[in-house]
Amino acid sequence: MSYTALYRKFRPQNFEDVKGQEHIVTTLKNQIKADRIGHAYLFCGTRGTGKTTIAKILAKAVNCEHLIDGSPCNECPTCRAINAGASMNVVEIDAASNNGVDNIREIREEVAYRPTQGRYKVYIIDEVHMLSAGAFNALLKTLEEPPSYVIFILATTEVHKIPITILSRCQRYDFKRITVDTIADRLRELMEKEGNDVEDKAIRYIAKAADGSMRDALSLLDQCIAFYLGEKLTYEKVLENLGAVDTDVFSRLLREILSQHTSQAIKILEDLIIRGRELGQFVTDFIWYLRNLLLISASDNPEEAVDVSRENLERMKEESQMLDTETLMRYIRIFSQLSNEIRYASQKRVLVEIALIKLCQPVMETNLDSLFDRVRVLEEKLNNPDIMITSRSAGEENGISGSGKENDYREYGQTEQLSSGSRPLKAAPEDLQYVKQNWNSIIRETKGLFQQMLLESTPKYDGNTGDPVLYVEFRNFLAQTCIDDPENLRILKQAIQKKIGKELEVKMVLKKEEPGAGNGGLADISVDELLQQNIHMDVTVENIEDED
Repeated sequence: MSYTALYRKFRPQNFEDVKGQEHIVTTLKNQIKADRIGHAYLFCGTRGTGKTTIAKILAKAVNCEHLIDGSPCNECPTCRAINAGASMNVVEIDAASNNGVDNIREIREEVAYRPTQGRYKVYIIDEVHMLSAGAFNALLKTLEEPPSYVIFILATTEVHKIPITILSRCQRYDFKRITVDTIADRLRELMEKEGNDVEDKAIRYIAKAADGSMRDALSLLDQCIAFYLGEKLTYEKVLENLGAVDTDVFSRLLREILSQHTSQAIKILEDLIIRGRELGQFVTDFIWYLRNLLLISASDNPEEAVDVSRENLERMKEESQMLDTETLMRYIRIFSQLSNEIRYASQKRVLVEIALIKLCQPVMETNLDSLFDRVRVLEEKLNNPDIMITSRSAGEENGISGSGKENDYREYGQTEQLSSGSRPLKAAPEDLQYVKQNWNSIIRETKGLFQQMLLESTPKYDGNTGDPVLYVEFRNFLAQTCIDDPENLRILKQAIQKKIGKELEVKMVLKKEEPGAGNGGLADISVDELLQQNIHMDVTVENIEDED
């Protein structure tokens, strides 16, 4: 006799064997016991959650000759005929390959005849969302008012594709994803019946990898058992067979990423590839690992938030404290985008390596969540005393001291003064030259009409006194409104102080356009004249020629 796959061999034959859909099983059993059976049912949910299985059990139950608490007996001739697929009363149709109007018309013609055996004719239409628009229209009237002996059971994984006119004529039942615990318990039960030796940790991983589908779990288990036929199925063997990665690897990888060890992270990936791990599964599992870290960091009770062993939970708690929520969400975003791209990529390894580099080097991205990660890296470096000592030593070697004697202005000194709260130093005459050289950058600190007027102005000084007073001479008569506004003067003085780190007296004047008129002794700022006035000696500028 040929081998039968586990999911077919252990398909539930009564309601009690169905796992994870108790809310649906209880409702259907109560309807059968009270003889309140509907004429149209819609079973919707993800793959492998029991839609077709419960549809067949319901078809047996409504025709069973010896019901047992609402479940079929599986012993009477009707039940045996349905189990063998030989009953004329249960018709199973695959809408994916029979989706035309003619297929539905055949059903409409058949429902005119009463069942030859049993009470009901049951039509199970699987993947009903695949029917064409014409087929749905042909089904409408029959579905709304079928003969009393006809029951329709529609099953679909994409309920949003079904017309509302069909939905309104059916009792809808939503099948939930089956929990990991429920799947694992069922797998243990079946392995005991089969006499296979399977490690509990391996069963837990298969149950998790099934993603809520009992059929997928049984298929994965069947695959692993066949590969290691006659041997004990361990956790490591399951990982090797499914091309999966152990959580210890994810932990090591995450810590290398947080330390910005790009080469080490790439080496871990290379080791996985050499061991034959499947990159798509690696990306999916790492997203789940990051998701668990996010749940742990956001939950008051991490033990209930994630399904991991105690030792893994302690390690993941420690890792969740090593990075903030924004950084975790950035990691999940990058790998979620990667999971969509990697399906159809020919160079999967390159895409994964690029994603790891992005995680290790947040400076490569300019969006907001990468900025949080960059700030985290900077804070870690600033909090590292070794780095601070190295930076200070390097500064001393380059001639930078804390005395503030260097003449290259001066943003750092100005910031230090402002942060200390002390009053800035008075500007010296030579500071006017620096203001003139950086006049455009000072103007950029202003805005609006005042900025436009400053672009047409000239910074000057009083040649008669030589005092360090900056005169801003405007040439446009419209600037008078800016001169009269004291807020503009405050903004300009603040911009100058930010630039030179000193307090400078500023006066704004309007240039006289009449012949012979002027603004006193105002003159263009020249460093030579200022120095000559203050040190009372001639200034000689030598031209240094290159030696032959």
